[in-house]
Amino acid sequence: MATYATRHQGRIEAALASGDAARSVIVASWARSALLHGLDPARRQIEPRLTQAELTHARDRMGLLLATAAPHLDRLFQVVGSLGACVVLANTDGVAVERRGNAREDRDFAASGLWTGAVWSEAEAGTNGIGTCLAEGRAVTIHRDQHFLAGNVGLSCSSAPVFDATGKLAAVIDVSTASQNLPDAVAGLIGATVTEAARKVETDLFQASFPKARIILVPEVDRGLGALLAVDADDLVIGATRAARLHLGLSGDLAAAPKTLGCVLGLETHDRIEDAERAVLTRALVRASGNVSAAARTLGVSRATLHRKLGRN
Repeated sequence: MATYATRHQGRIEAALASGDAARSVIVASWARSALLHGLDPARRQIEPRLTQAELTHARDRMGLLLATAAPHLDRLFQVVGSLGACVVLANTDGVAVERRGNAREDRDFAASGLWTGAVWSEAEAGTNGIGTCLAEGRAVTIHRDQHFLAGNVGLSCSSAPVFDATGKLAAVIDVSTASQNLPDAVAGLIGATVTEAARKVETDLFQASFPKARIILVPEVDRGLGALLAVDADDLVIGATRAARLHLGLSGDLAAAPKTLGCVLGLETHDRIEDAERAVLTRALVRASGNVSAAARTLGVSRATLHRKLGRN
């Protein structure tokens, strides 16, 4: 192992000297690991691990996200478990707070540090799926000797970020395997599956965060990206997923400073009272299938009043 560790270190040093950090996500992460965090690639990883009390506190801080993610982690493990993989949910500190795995492989994964309470930030573990995903804010796959620490080169890890209802990075979903015979095509499929699971968690978390709002899919955006808006009864946008924020240029606390739906989507809007009243009348008639009496009852006005307002508008 010492000989391999020395070769691994030499390869990293050569890559850093070549200036490839500007062109490669992996080399950029190696540079952070070596220069920013001062890690030695030749040393064997001895990962820090939280106490049970600290782990419980970390889990509690995740709130709704933990329960929202659980069924998606279960389904993800059903897909990848037969490949000798485990599924990990980590918080923004890189702490593994939730895990799915096969009992027959638990000992090996525990020895590799893929266990609840282990810390996988780049500062602690160098280039790795969880830590590099957190540092980059995007999905990554770190395959075997792309890991910074020689002690982790037996792993292949695919990770995807999970953003909360305000668009902030909230967690990472990771699938890791120590399989020696994982084809590149299969590794690519695992990466895509992890990203899809992360987007589904985001969607469920967003809907749970705005239980009384209408959830609208932003047009002209790939549905798989989860570009969603939360709209209240006054057609004000009070929430947006990260994908929606990036596509529409939204920022800040939308619940505290909402924006009109028409403005957000670039639709023509009218601010006159007459226009607003006409919109209310039209919606009431549509819901009542054109029945004026039923629409009037819904609006709490008499049939004669509704006729008068319709005639005026």
